[in-house]
Amino acid sequence: MRKVNFTTTITTILLILSVVLCSVMSKKTFENAYVTASATADETTSEEMRGLWISYITLDMSGTNRTYDEFKVKFDKILSTAKDFGCNTLIVQVRPFCDALYKSEIFPASHILSGVQGENAGYDALEYMCERTHSEGLKIHAWINPYRVATSQSPEYLAKNNPFIQDNTLGIELSSGIYLNPAKKAVRKLIADGVAEIVRNYDVDGIQFDDYFYPADFDSADDEEYTTYQKSVNNITKAMYKKEWRENNVNLMLTQVYHTIKEIDDTVMFGISPQGNIDNNYNMGADVKSWCENIGYADYICPQMYYSLDNPALSFEVSLQDWKEFNIHKDLKVYIGIGAYKAGTDADEGTWLNKDNILATQVYLLRRYDYDGFMIYDYSAFESESAKDELKILKSIL
Repeated sequence: MRKVNFTTTITTILLILSVVLCSVMSKKTFENAYVTASATADETTSEEMRGLWISYITLDMSGTNRTYDEFKVKFDKILSTAKDFGCNTLIVQVRPFCDALYKSEIFPASHILSGVQGENAGYDALEYMCERTHSEGLKIHAWINPYRVATSQSPEYLAKNNPFIQDNTLGIELSSGIYLNPAKKAVRKLIADGVAEIVRNYDVDGIQFDDYFYPADFDSADDEEYTTYQKSVNNITKAMYKKEWRENNVNLMLTQVYHTIKEIDDTVMFGISPQGNIDNNYNMGADVKSWCENIGYADYICPQMYYSLDNPALSFEVSLQDWKEFNIHKDLKVYIGIGAYKAGTDADEGTWLNKDNILATQVYLLRRYDYDGFMIYDYSAFESESAKDELKILKSIL
């Protein structure tokens, strides 16, 4: 039985007062009072992850003169907003398209800064972001898309020193874009070497991979590699089904990256942010069960639970419960990705419009389920009028 302490007593009193006042308060106001009282009284520690994703779209220097001073102004505003809100970690996208928002000997300079992939912007964005973030007492994780080379729309031009242009056998061209082929040993080495370059040269606190593994339209694109694998299996060992084989390809890459990071600096965290819907992960070669239950894949997992409380397809709380079904190993941190970008919109069949305290309620719930913190997707919500009320209430409980 949980020991009753002073904090619990205060919580009870606050909730009773809320109930008493219920008769003279609107339903919405009552719900806000309940969430604020409950979540504020919850015992949280300085160890709680309060992350904020900063996507390449936010960092895009289009519409400016693309100068270093303009980049600093842009990032300083992001950092100030995050700190004022109560965040303690920024997850900054530094390799969205097999490119680099930093000095790299492996990947071309990103078009996000210069306008054209391969053209140097004249400054080191990641170096500045690390220095400024740490100077304000926050941590920074470098966010990487491991396999994506290009979408069908971006970037318009791939530089001569893009790994895919140098060796197109590393990737596969699909209708949705170009992707490095997870079945290739050379691809695993390329990704691991790229991560090693960041960990050696930059004062990052973590590396994070997002949820892009096998895209939906990969279909039969890797039939040749799978056939080669089947022929290599002896009569004693049973060949994996293609789904298992794909998962194994991703797992081999992740373990290689994990051990590469730890050999360089074992204080740097390695995290993965998969889909919140567990079934969706298995469809893209993301073996989340193994990552959660076995050491050697990641230091943290952050499922993207961008669902409202009442989403008909999959609600936020049901997803919280689903992930608790795993036998999560003791060294793994599990954070929850919350979708601030949907707040105040008609997403999830309009259910984000039912209340204005959904994000705050989600943080209360993930604390109640003993998760280790949360990450907010993404910074753009802080510049959106639709998310204004939700973020105000969320801020009040941090």
